Amino acid sequence: MGVRAVLGRPLALVACGGLLLSGCARFDDPVAGQTFEPAPELTAPAGPQPELPEVGGSGPSPGRPGGAPNSVPPPDGCTDFDRAVIATCLDTVSAVAALPGDGTRLTALAGERRSGRVMLVGRGQGGGVEQTEIARLEVDAAGDGGLTGLALSPSYAEDRLVFAYVTTTTDNRVVRFAQGQPPKPVLTGIPKAASGNRGALLTGPDGALLVATGDAGDPEAAADPGSLAGKVLRIDTSGEPAKGNPTAGSRVLARGLHAPGGLCAAADGQRLWVTDRAPGKDVLHRVPTGGDVVPVWSWPERPGVAGCVDWGDVVAVAATGDGNLQNVPVTGDGTANGKPVVSMDGRNNAGYGRLTGISPVTPDLALVGTANKDGGDPVSSDDRVVVISRQQNVPGGGRD
Repeated sequence: MGVRAVLGRPLALVACGGLLLSGCARFDDPVAGQTFEPAPELTAPAGPQPELPEVGGSGPSPGRPGGAPNSVPPPDGCTDFDRAVIATCLDTVSAVAALPGDGTRLTALAGERRSGRVMLVGRGQGGGVEQTEIARLEVDAAGDGGLTGLALSPSYAEDRLVFAYVTTTTDNRVVRFAQGQPPKPVLTGIPKAASGNRGALLTGPDGALLVATGDAGDPEAAADPGSLAGKVLRIDTSGEPAKGNPTAGSRVLARGLHAPGGLCAAADGQRLWVTDRAPGKDVLHRVPTGGDVVPVWSWPERPGVAGCVDWGDVVAVAATGDGNLQNVPVTGDGTANGKPVVSMDGRNNAGYGRLTGISPVTPDLALVGTANKDGGDPVSSDDRVVVISRQQNVPGGGRD
């Protein structure tokens, strides 16, 4: 069974439906004995037009160290005049999930690692940033833990459910929630330690949820097929092993991770990737169906890899430590065919600082969060969620 069979239909088909967090269907959980009632109505604010020329990466960014002035004035408190910015004054954005839209409006959910807040964000009709807290999850943010992953339910258009990867005082786990309702556990007991707690989520359009877990500082656990640590898991929405996994009755799709930063897939469903901060190096892995993850590119300088997006001939990887985007050229079969090209580097051109989670919007647009309040050099409007484009970041420009 190949990656396409794991992911089902193309990733671009995951999102469907409208932008209103309302009219939710009931969600019955036979495993946990829980029932979700319809969520309260919340109208998502309108976002920026995707064609805006200021989309992240288009030129020097004012207010960022090393950025030369341009026509966009620097932020004024939480007001950011950069039209690529759709959220401001957040605290350490670790995960972003773009909401389905009509092609002209852009809204998203942004998760804060340290506070556990989940915010609905976007630009309003008047052009200003609008954001509303829809949930606050209890998290233990010590070390690299906290809220580190977000993904929409496969049936989000009906149930408005969101999945999150969080660290608690006792374990790492996957929970699900709807606006106005308490979170419900989906998968608990993922090992926790002083490090190696980061995790990432990706929704598969076949109804499965992909979960990248840290090894909790124990490389042997990452190699142990009986442990949930250091794996890419494939589960259903109740936390049970998804049908069609390599080993029947097992949640494990692939093994060998340390501290994953992001999961992403090709639009055609043929390739699945995971980033990882391994001992002594950062790595972009291709995820096979069974066995160990396959290293595609390694960074011995450890830029701090986080979220990623597959843009066809390039996998763009957010680098938190270096504060840039690492664009890794790849072939159709999932191998690297050149050195990464850096973009969005604040020292040279448009940069927003410490980049974190990435969520694709269209084949050519994505959202990225920042974590400048956690070890960076924040401007007054940090931390932010920013629209980025393939054309302005992939070497060689747009698609043919």
